[in-house]
Amino acid sequence: MAVEILMPELGESVHEGTVSRWLKKVGDFVKEDEPVVEIMTDKVNTELPSPASGYLVRILIPEGDPVEVFKAMGIIDDAMPADGAPAPNGATPKEAPPVVPKTAPAPETPAEPVEPGRRWYSPVVISMAKAKGVTEAELASVVGSGSGGRVTKKDLESYLASGRKPGAPAARRFDAPPVAPTVVGPDQELVPLVGMRKMIAEAMVRSAAVPTVSTTVQIDVSRMVEFREKNKEGFQQAYGVKLTYTPFFIKAVTEALQEFPLVNASLQPDNKILKNRGVHMGVAVSLGKAGDEGLIVPVIRDCHAKSIVQIARDLEDIAKRARANALELADVQGGTFTLTNPGSYGALFGTPMINAPQAGILGTYGIQKVPLIVNDMIAIRSVMYVVLTYDHRLVDGLLAGRFLQSIRLKLEGFDFLK
Repeated sequence: MAVEILMPELGESVHEGTVSRWLKKVGDFVKEDEPVVEIMTDKVNTELPSPASGYLVRILIPEGDPVEVFKAMGIIDDAMPADGAPAPNGATPKEAPPVVPKTAPAPETPAEPVEPGRRWYSPVVISMAKAKGVTEAELASVVGSGSGGRVTKKDLESYLASGRKPGAPAARRFDAPPVAPTVVGPDQELVPLVGMRKMIAEAMVRSAAVPTVSTTVQIDVSRMVEFREKNKEGFQQAYGVKLTYTPFFIKAVTEALQEFPLVNASLQPDNKILKNRGVHMGVAVSLGKAGDEGLIVPVIRDCHAKSIVQIARDLEDIAKRARANALELADVQGGTFTLTNPGSYGALFGTPMINAPQAGILGTYGIQKVPLIVNDMIAIRSVMYVVLTYDHRLVDGLLAGRFLQSIRLKLEGFDFLK
């Protein structure tokens, strides 16, 4: 009996993933619940277990290709192909028996034949379009951000939130010109954009669609630097965790977010503002042992209710699990604001990109000793730049400036431990 390997729903906002790696080859025997395929979403990387024991007789979605929720990726059968070996390219020598989807209901009306050039839509998009009274002609006018220009659920949500009237087609954009194949030189190599890098690229395109502005302040962090130098060894002995600058940044940002809650909000597709009472801080960390497998943004929850010590412990925990690729889906969900610390690898200045739909991201940059005018005298002080990038639909320049000033006063005053 043939059983489909289906793409599961890995989170409320996850509608698609990428097959990053097949852990078994066509023809391999796999036990029920044994990992068979690795899936990557813009949230997390996870291994999926086999739904049954048997042979992997067919791979329907190859590595690097996208797959929608509830779509079949491969087929497990309890019988080997007739000759006992898989055919080339993942096909089977004999056609596998047809598999009837378990979850798809029978159509109420006969399906129309697909016309040449007609756009394909996922069941989720079709269901939403019917519920909202969107005609097929109107749906065809929606600009898609998915693979090959496909309309995703988020595209349709954005279109509905834009104030469209039922039956009125959206304004069409000019089609992009066809992309010419890349010509590779003798000393060059062409590799596909897959896995984590592809997920990051797609997330950046979504974030780039948000109108953002960046504002910068310079902060004298001499007191913080002096405190850490004097206490880092004792802190680790007392609490079992390294004392870095990042927990102080998180604490200062958290307190400022409570003063200015609109920076801790997000603009939803229906043009409503979602305000968050708690501060759940996303922190950009590197994946892999060498930190060269991309960035991910796990979340430290309830920062408003935690001490510097608790934040330091949580930070060290998520960094260790990120390096071991052991983060779970829940670890990267529910963030209300993001902190990125390029200063930890020597960057002096930059303009970080927001993690949409969050209203802002704060970049903290390298600390340098510089001559500074203090009380009309030249003094050597430890100084750094802090950059806020924010959604200009929610946050204006005045609010951004007051928010950054609050962070500056907290770090310069440095009274977190009093």
